[in-house]
Amino acid sequence: MKSKSLEFGHVTGLLRHAGFALAMTVSLTSVAHAADMRLKFAGTVPVDHQGTKMMKQIAEEIEDADVGLKVSVFPANQLGSGEELFEDASRGNIDFVMGFIYANKDPVFEINSMPYLASDWDEMQSIVRNHDSAFNQIMAEHLDKTGLHLIENNPEGFANVVAMKKPDHWDDIGDKKMNIRVWSSNIVNDTMKTLGFNTTTIAWADIFPSMQSGIVDGAECCTKQEAYTVFAKSGVGKYYIDYNAFMGISTFYGAKKTWEEMNDEQRQVVSTAFKHAADDYFAWNKENDASFKSKLEDAGYEVLTPSPGKAAAMKERVRSIIWPKVGEIVGSDIIKRLQADIK
Repeated sequence: MKSKSLEFGHVTGLLRHAGFALAMTVSLTSVAHAADMRLKFAGTVPVDHQGTKMMKQIAEEIEDADVGLKVSVFPANQLGSGEELFEDASRGNIDFVMGFIYANKDPVFEINSMPYLASDWDEMQSIVRNHDSAFNQIMAEHLDKTGLHLIENNPEGFANVVAMKKPDHWDDIGDKKMNIRVWSSNIVNDTMKTLGFNTTTIAWADIFPSMQSGIVDGAECCTKQEAYTVFAKSGVGKYYIDYNAFMGISTFYGAKKTWEEMNDEQRQVVSTAFKHAADDYFAWNKENDASFKSKLEDAGYEVLTPSPGKAAAMKERVRSIIWPKVGEIVGSDIIKRLQADIK
């Protein structure tokens, strides 16, 4: 017969083991919940745009990795304009963004609007996509100061002019007798004036109604894909003018707060998913640039492309006037770093 003290010790031991098991269960459950993150990924391009398809591809690849991350995709300005998404992500209210980075929060971001920084797809690859390039390093440094983490830069092609009418002197530095929209960049504004346009600063979301109502005659805004999906398919605009002064660059970036909350495995999965999408997106844009020219023409647009000689003259003129102004805004050290990468 067991003594009462032995029975008591046995019961105490059982309770102790039960308590330990319960504590372990609670602890493991807490870890699981801590790893479960539901992330908001916002963008600005239309729902049927290839960029939105890339956003969905990223979300699917991240979720398929099963590392405790769920991603909800919000394209087409559903959570705000590019400027608003930048603000919300810097505060940690949105986790990932695909959008253009404007210079209203840091003048150094004017390098996103630097005219004739790249002249073709190969230069886009080496200057904008290469993680070791001065462009990427500068962008990463300054996004970090704003509470954001650079993931990938996506050159989508050249952002050119969509117009309701054909400008005068469209292929040289002459008075175009046309007022066009520019985005909130002094550099873009000065560049288009150098090319002979009058300009009005209008946000991306307001371009469409501004052109329809005649507030502006056109807009410096769009790659061929954007011109087709946003304007031509809706019957707005008649001309697309290939100055190729500006790159259409969308950036994959994230809230620094979110990036730091994720563990190493999650960060690796996220980085890989965005890298795969950036590679696919660049290849797709490069391959389909000519096909969107054809789609624009089929939709009734006339695509105007200056001759190589006239294009070179405009490029030289703009660089000689505008690049020194960029240096005054972003700093001569930034310009020197960028020029070192330009062959």
